[in-house]
Amino acid sequence: MARNQSRCVRVALTGRVQGVWYRAWTREEARDLGLDGWVRNRSDGSVEAVLSGRNGDIEAMLQLLWSGPPLARVDSVVVEEWSESVAPGFEQRPTG
Repeated sequence: MARNQSRCVRVALTGRVQGVWYRAWTREEARDLGLDGWVRNRSDGSVEAVLSGRNGDIEAMLQLLWSGPPLARVDSVVVEEWSESVAPGFEQRPTG
């Protein structure tokens, strides 16, 4: 896929990703990259995010998600293509 082609993905993250500012950190990093989408905690202890934007920016964000904020420990990042529409901007959503 070309670097500037638009793409949308859903990401599921596991590890020590709740209670460590992971959602707020993700929101700020995604906004810095100009991505649209959202991030939320899941009731199973994971974090879920939807990222929409240029492929190169999504790839950069996926790399950042592996490290996360300082107190996080990411064990897995599972990525799947997402076809639902995404509103402009990037928001932190309540647990879903």
